[in-house]
Amino acid sequence: MDFSRSHTLFEGAKKFIPGGVNSPVRAFRAVGGNPLFIKSAKGAYLYDEDGNEFVDLINSWGPMILGHANPDVEQAVREALSGSPSFGAPTAREAEMAELICSLVPSVEKVRLVNSGTEATMSAIRVARAYTGRDKFIKMEGCYHGHGDSFLIAAGSGAMTFGTPDSPGVTKGTAKDTLLSPFNDLQTITKIIDDNKNEIAAIILEPVVGNMGCVAPVAGYLKGLRDLCDKHKIVLIFDEVMTGFRLSLGGAQELYNVVPDMTTLGKIIGGGLPVGAYGGKKEIMDFVSPLGPVYQAGTLSGNPLAMAAGLAMLKQLQNNQSVYDSINKSGTLLADELRKQLKETGVKGSVNQVGSMFTLFFGDKPVTDFDSAKGCDTKRFAAYFQSMLRQGIYLAPSQFEAMFISSAIDDQIIERILTTSRTALAEV
Repeated sequence: MDFSRSHTLFEGAKKFIPGGVNSPVRAFRAVGGNPLFIKSAKGAYLYDEDGNEFVDLINSWGPMILGHANPDVEQAVREALSGSPSFGAPTAREAEMAELICSLVPSVEKVRLVNSGTEATMSAIRVARAYTGRDKFIKMEGCYHGHGDSFLIAAGSGAMTFGTPDSPGVTKGTAKDTLLSPFNDLQTITKIIDDNKNEIAAIILEPVVGNMGCVAPVAGYLKGLRDLCDKHKIVLIFDEVMTGFRLSLGGAQELYNVVPDMTTLGKIIGGGLPVGAYGGKKEIMDFVSPLGPVYQAGTLSGNPLAMAAGLAMLKQLQNNQSVYDSINKSGTLLADELRKQLKETGVKGSVNQVGSMFTLFFGDKPVTDFDSAKGCDTKRFAAYFQSMLRQGIYLAPSQFEAMFISSAIDDQIIERILTTSRTALAEV
């Protein structure tokens, strides 16, 4: 494949953008080579500036459940654009979106729309602190909740990829209120709570982690967190920016039948456009300004284009829930066959999969938490990534990211992915 146009664009971008990219993992530093500059996408495929075609297993990091350039979503955006992309004032679409979210997500009685997942998680923690009158919160090692100062401690994918899990610029004062616990470990988190009695406002986590690769909760873990939060009057926050509306129409909380106090959302509710949301119990959300004392604002929050795209996406999923059966079936088929390939080739690795999310890990041990993820063979992953890319399969350019299946990926494409993978595993 010829990547010369992408290479030229990257060299030019580096003069004006730090590292040449606007999100670090895009730089390909963890897998070698230069990033591809994407020109367009349709259905299951990406097309770069050099005209190369790739099967897309990132799907904009989750939101493209229906594949790229979905006709209904595109039409909705065109109609919204004709009326102006922004007003800085209330619209019918944002009220409709809020009502739809509240009807679909079990934990959400009221919701505030924002512009990104980072805004959503920052705001949720602020509201939880105000509601409880406490300062500290617990996050899980390896879970990523955006680039807010409080969250950049053992922060998952991007930080792991570049070997800097604690970001410079985060003050000690900020960091001291962030307490860390291993994912899937109820014993440690119970001790942290006991050691900080009546000081913890919230526990926040990805119920299915996507930011140290795909890692599922072990049996009883989410229910155990729910019980601890009830006992100690702690606000339980599920960060469902990745999993919301992807693992089921009601997200991971519906799938695992554990309802948090607050939920953060993003990605899918904008149909691929910038968006975020945080919501939860009425008594908690009523602390948000202008009804309550917790200030949070955003000129472009609930903007018409993102709302139009998100509504078109969610209504299709709501009206055709068989989409979930299809993408989950594809996810299971792909994961099972990849496991067989690892066994057949003798390559040490494992595959984690929940529904349409999955990660192929290279390493000796199963990945269940941050420590086991860090033990993966990133050099072998990089070799696998490059082989897949040369053969037209676009994976996440980091060992520590989940990959996502869309409904546009049919059985024929799954077979192509598996055939390519077999070749790639033989090369690594």
